[in-house]
Amino acid sequence: MQFKIRQSDLSDLLFLDHLEQVSFSENQRNSKQNIRLSLISSFQEVRIIEAVEKANKPVGAIVFFMYKKSLRIYSVSVLPEYRNSGAGSALLNYAIEFAGIKKYLRIILEADATNSALIEWYKKKGFKPYTTVSDYYAPGLDCVKMQLDINTTNNSGKKRNLIVVNHPKSFLISDVNAKIISVKEFISNQEYHVDTNFRVFNLCGSYQYQSYGYYVSLLASARGQRVIPNVATIRDLNNIYVIRSLTEEINELLTLALGKIKTNNFQLNIYFGHTNIRGFKKLAMKLFQLFEIPLFSVHFIKDGLWIIKKIQPLNVSKLNETELTFVNEFAREYFNKRRFNKTRITSYIYDLAILVNLDEKTPPSCPDALKKFKKAANKKGIYVEFITKNDINKINEFDALFIRETTSVNNHTYELSRYAYAEGLVVIDDPWSILRCSNKIYQNELFRHNKILTPNTIPLTKNLFHPEDLAAFNFPMVIKQPDSAFSVGITKVNNKEEAVIALNDLFKKTDMVICQEFMYSDFDWRIGILNNTPIFACKYYMTQGHWQIYNWQGEEEERVGDSETLPVSEVPPLVLKTAQKAASLIGDGLYGVDLKEINGNVYVIEINDNPNIDADVEDEVLKDKLYEIIIDSFLKRIEISKNIIR
Repeated sequence: MQFKIRQSDLSDLLFLDHLEQVSFSENQRNSKQNIRLSLISSFQEVRIIEAVEKANKPVGAIVFFMYKKSLRIYSVSVLPEYRNSGAGSALLNYAIEFAGIKKYLRIILEADATNSALIEWYKKKGFKPYTTVSDYYAPGLDCVKMQLDINTTNNSGKKRNLIVVNHPKSFLISDVNAKIISVKEFISNQEYHVDTNFRVFNLCGSYQYQSYGYYVSLLASARGQRVIPNVATIRDLNNIYVIRSLTEEINELLTLALGKIKTNNFQLNIYFGHTNIRGFKKLAMKLFQLFEIPLFSVHFIKDGLWIIKKIQPLNVSKLNETELTFVNEFAREYFNKRRFNKTRITSYIYDLAILVNLDEKTPPSCPDALKKFKKAANKKGIYVEFITKNDINKINEFDALFIRETTSVNNHTYELSRYAYAEGLVVIDDPWSILRCSNKIYQNELFRHNKILTPNTIPLTKNLFHPEDLAAFNFPMVIKQPDSAFSVGITKVNNKEEAVIALNDLFKKTDMVICQEFMYSDFDWRIGILNNTPIFACKYYMTQGHWQIYNWQGEEEERVGDSETLPVSEVPPLVLKTAQKAASLIGDGLYGVDLKEINGNVYVIEINDNPNIDADVEDEVLKDKLYEIIIDSFLKRIEISKNIIR
């Protein structure tokens, strides 16, 4: 039977109380009040195990007490009808893995001294008895204290190398200091979800947008793992402006290395920072430091001076025998290194261009709001010029870029942001925020990894999906394209048949989609966050007779629901706290955190890197002060940059 383990919350209270009643004698049983305290305690952790084939039915639980050096298992329990199904072992294995990741030295627990079968079960898992305590549960009811020492050798913070490929059996690199796994295993195996001590080398056949290779880098980043290449590097390869900006500092080296080339075209293959071409070792290493890609080729052209025409990743499965010999040699040398350099891109920040799209129907800021931004900036001594995507060649004339056009990783907004950042501008939205906010699969992984409550969400992958998998899902549910925005690419389905149609349609566009629990509320909270501080709070109401804020099928004047702006001081504290925690995982930029408040719980729906700031809506409470706060942030960042340069 297949199980999954999740963080518990207060909605599990009734199940946990029932589990306590059927699992323990009266002397060992925990009260409902104590269970409630366990669920909200910072000292305790409660995990629920669910049977996947039974529509994710809760079947057991484990409770931890977290001491400084020891992890104590307070209780492990499974419903009677699911004992001997493997659920108990799954919980105990989870505890051992959890202790290793959190770097505990040992796991301790107590077992009924008369329950020899239970004690033997713990012994098989490696636990050893070390003392007996008389009258522990009640007079005449003793316990045996047991301990498992955690081998900290592999969990001491040392990075472990992980190579992710499409098909490990046909992978042609061998004898390297790294574990080689498939994309499927990386996505689905719980072991790779929670351990941040993996250094992930993404050697998938393609890094195209929303391909498996793209998602490997995206998910690794969300899990807090060091990944090569990261998503920013992948996107950089599509932008020749960024490539030439980043390589400007090595122009002298480039000219020197290519000086003896007689043709006007030259290609240099780089394998883990090395090349087999004599005289190009230093250039290859410098390019690898700038574009940290395991295997890539650089195409140069001579037009008076040598310049880079393009950079392309290399697919190991398409290399010839001679190339593979060099790849294996350099891979072994690379993976045996003790230290790995990180890519460093020097950025200096200093003055203000506002990117707009005059043809956009639903821009992040209306014309009146844009005027207020300009007025606030001028008041602070900052010159403002409104630019469009056609002004990319002017970017380096400015000291800061403020994007007020709907952003996407796959269009010019990201490219402009990344180019501006590479040129040393202050940028909001910065490229990292665009990358992190643009994909809901990344956000789901990020929230789950950091214990932030969200609607129950399950990612599905194209080649692993079968319609019968939907039998375990509850309907209605919401199916989302990972980079959906403004309610586009989001479908509510009421049954399996509708779900199959929606999924087949989305799988034509992306290798992964997400299925999310449908949670209706009359409104969503939108908390505006800047520098991890709330600056505005709105209630966005659903459109009349519809389940979303935007209803693109309705009449034009009824496509967007009503809104209500409140002082931040009037927002429930839990809503603010949750919004701040979620936004802090993205960065310190300007974000709009969307949340639902249901039955006393606060769920994060998503984080937007380009939140709406419109006149008479988001500024209804603070008025002009809202625009001044944002401009002050630009000013402060520019001043910090000046001090760094000095």
